[in-house]
Amino acid sequence: MIHIITLLSLVSVADTAHQLQTVPYVDLERYAGRWHEIASLPQHFQKGCTCTTADYTKSDKGYIIVENRCVRDSVNGKRSYIKGKAFIESNSGNAKLSVQFFWPFKGKYWIIDLADDYSYAVVGHPNRKYLWILSRTPEMSESLYMDIISKLKTQGFDVSKIKRTDHGQCTDLGGRNS
Repeated sequence: MIHIITLLSLVSVADTAHQLQTVPYVDLERYAGRWHEIASLPQHFQKGCTCTTADYTKSDKGYIIVENRCVRDSVNGKRSYIKGKAFIESNSGNAKLSVQFFWPFKGKYWIIDLADDYSYAVVGHPNRKYLWILSRTPEMSESLYMDIISKLKTQGFDVSKIKRTDHGQCTDLGGRNS
């Protein structure tokens, strides 16, 4: 019996160690605004996207308006736009959100890394199949990017699958300015 209890305790500790950690607190006023996607784990709904941006705006109804834009296949390609809502999970320090682009479906949007000055953010899903590295500017220094990749590896992400986003000669995609 003791062996079973010990084994169950070890499984519980191991499971906790593998849980995706979020930042302790996000100031939503500072988080709001334009973000540029620097890199991501490729998803079918973003296939061919370049010049990818996300704009976050606090609504007066208690959720966050999410507006994602990109250009398909080249910096001169077809513009793509989708609008959704993000709902804050209680007791998460605003670091765990549920994003909804199509009712009734919601996806987890967890802020797992955030610069003190809100110049970059990293968003992931606890299953580690979704990931976005975001910046207030379309470019990020190589040293900062590699630091983020190193942290992601320790959090259990398959960093070999992360793909950088092309911003080339992007023009304004509309919406908010940086």
